[in-house]
Amino acid sequence: METHKRVLSILFIVHGVLQALGMLVVSLFVSAFLPFVLSEADPEAREILEWILPFVQFIGFGIIAIFSIPSIVGGIALLNGKKWALTLLLILGCFKLFSFPFGTALGIYSIWVYSEDKKITTAI
Repeated sequence: METHKRVLSILFIVHGVLQALGMLVVSLFVSAFLPFVLSEADPEAREILEWILPFVQFIGFGIIAIFSIPSIVGGIALLNGKKWALTLLLILGCFKLFSFPFGTALGIYSIWVYSEDKKITTAI
């Protein structure tokens, strides 16, 4: 069972890092093309875009903070043997079920590892 916990923690760390990098790339892409979009917009639309686009970037960073960072922290904590980490990864895995296909596989695997671990601990 320890091997599955180790694999699960590594998968969560990798998924969290890739998700954070993806959001950073999207954020940099939006930041790079924002001046071009604003230069082509009329003055009325420019005022709206100057308010909306930073808000969209803030939402992107919020998604990173809500999903990626806890995945990385939970994965590292499970590698270090913290008891609460498996519960955190179960909760995050349930949220990842909606992210098809990799998040779904990771969510199913986290539910399976959690349930098998609880079977073993209750049997002892």
